[in-house]
Amino acid sequence: MPPTTAHPDADRERLGLHADCESCFGLCCVALAFTRSADFPIDKDAGEPCRNLRPDHSCGIHPELRERGFVGCTVYDCFGAGQKISRSTFAGQDWREHPEVRSSMFALLPVLRHVHELLWYLTEAQALTLGHDVSLAAELTQAVERIDLLSTGSADELLALDLGALRDGVNPLLVRASEAARARSVHQPRGRRADRRGADLVGRRLAGADLRGASLRGALLVGADLRGADLRSADLVGADLRGADLSGADLTDALFVTQVQVDAARGDATTRLPAGLTRPAHWGAPPVARSRARRA
Repeated sequence: MPPTTAHPDADRERLGLHADCESCFGLCCVALAFTRSADFPIDKDAGEPCRNLRPDHSCGIHPELRERGFVGCTVYDCFGAGQKISRSTFAGQDWREHPEVRSSMFALLPVLRHVHELLWYLTEAQALTLGHDVSLAAELTQAVERIDLLSTGSADELLALDLGALRDGVNPLLVRASEAARARSVHQPRGRRADRRGADLVGRRLAGADLRGASLRGALLVGADLRGADLRSADLVGADLRGADLSGADLTDALFVTQVQVDAARGDATTRLPAGLTRPAHWGAPPVARSRARRA
């Protein structure tokens, strides 16, 4: 099915790509491993329920996750894979009541999450292409339909997927959609756009940098100083923004930015985000200018 609007949210809703924790059996709280670090205050093995997981599969400290040191939980998104596994793939079988499905259910979470993440990017590529390239739009629609069908397979079929091959088949379409959208952008800079695909920019000082239209696909921007940087129309698919300072940065129409990336970064009230993304509650407000006191 072709995209319904120039914004992908409706199509993502139709495909079930938004996480619905109330319809999941707390899979991310069990299936995934934790390592004591800045993201987690404890070690937890894969398949071991988190100590904060309640019998009803809700989190006992959800409002206080960041304050309690579980930052990693606040920046995780299964892209709807959790509820599909719980309600569709395993037809509502709770892993607590059906221990025979535990290993397959837990092993499937990272696999189906990857599949859903690809669908998430494809829906954005569809919206970017809408009304511009009929041929590419048709290819993207076919890819969405094919991968969506794969996501409804049995646990055994999904676990047998070659994720590398699946990703390699999708990436050229995403690159084509990205290049065309950046070329059309009113923010397109003169001259050659920066190509920093996969670049190691950890901790790099990029405050005020003109990164309009740049390709930052898969770039490592952990802890980078991007204060006041211009990232309009930049491609940020898969970029690691953990701890990056986006205070005052402009990401107005940056491409393929996810809420996870934004949540993992730092920013303030002056950071400009793409439509559809929410400003994280933990972002600080900009400093208030002090006025000089008048002398009596």
